[in-house]
Amino acid sequence: MSRLLSTIAAGFLAALAVTPASAQDKVVNVYNWSDYIDESVLEEFTKETGIKVRYDVFDSNEVLETKLLGGKTGYDVVVPTGSFLQRQIQAGVFAKLDKAKLPNLEYQWPLISERLAVYDPGNDYAVNYMWGTTGIGINVDKVKERLGDIPLNSWDIVFKPEILGKLKDCGVYMLDGPEEIIPTALRYLGLDPNSKDPKDIEAAGKLLMPIRKYIKKFDSSGYINALAGGDICLATGWSGDVLQAKTRAEEAAEKTGKPPVNIEYIIPKEGALMWFDNFAIPKDAPHPEEALAFINYMMKPEVAAKNSNYIAYASGSLGAQKFIDKEVLENPSIYPDKETQEKLFTVTTYPQKVQRVVTRTWGDFKRGK
Repeated sequence: MSRLLSTIAAGFLAALAVTPASAQDKVVNVYNWSDYIDESVLEEFTKETGIKVRYDVFDSNEVLETKLLGGKTGYDVVVPTGSFLQRQIQAGVFAKLDKAKLPNLEYQWPLISERLAVYDPGNDYAVNYMWGTTGIGINVDKVKERLGDIPLNSWDIVFKPEILGKLKDCGVYMLDGPEEIIPTALRYLGLDPNSKDPKDIEAAGKLLMPIRKYIKKFDSSGYINALAGGDICLATGWSGDVLQAKTRAEEAAEKTGKPPVNIEYIIPKEGALMWFDNFAIPKDAPHPEEALAFINYMMKPEVAAKNSNYIAYASGSLGAQKFIDKEVLENPSIYPDKETQEKLFTVTTYPQKVQRVVTRTWGDFKRGK
């Protein structure tokens, strides 16, 4: 899936809390998306439990999946997205959750747990952390300057080369995520975004190829700062990431006294992908008990709300909503209204043969041939 108001240093992050000498051997190794947690939560977890957190980050599901399928990652908690979670469960890489040791499950949002069950029947292997949508982030002023008064609430501005081409000079980034962009292209074409028909995948590739020359970079994390700094004018991206970019732009403006970069997140009228990022425990996790303690702590309503407030994503915790800031909870870009929700779609994992078509199609698109 994004994420933080101040970027967590890529690579390795250890919790800073001082722990009792007797607890020095208690540790949990967490592998999460970059920019996707309030750092103070890690410190507070250590203070409360005596468990030290070793924290590492990634910025694509493909990177996580490669590690998981290779085995012996050394991680205790990982955060895969729904369709990848489904494939990884089928591959047998996760341990079933001991729900007796997760009392804070009672605060989870039944609606979200039900949707997650499409990927994880019975919610046996995963707990939702955050969910959101994949849409469009724009620098409003730069985009309007180049496109005029045309409607901006459509995937037209991404998939029509005659429109996207007008934005090339100010910078266009695209998520490096075929499992998100290809289904979105299918929806735009009026096809089933969850299609497993190779011909449909190839049709999506044909739609994408003409816009390749206008894309400056394929990126799944750096676009936050690129938008915030006014370095690009459009990015396909995750809801919370774009809203974080908006916050960073406003914070920078306060320090400099200059007007902030005007950033907006758009859920296009044609619809958008709804995704779910989830906590799971690898079967070979070296510290499974500490992993359960970490997941249970993250489900505490106050903690879940703190993370949601900090990274501007919708929480999988219903109990957290009483603690979530009004500007987050009432923002339709984060918690879409019912009408918008009806236009959101989900996708399931591709069979191996179709996955090869997806990989080849995406590779050809990135290479531009």
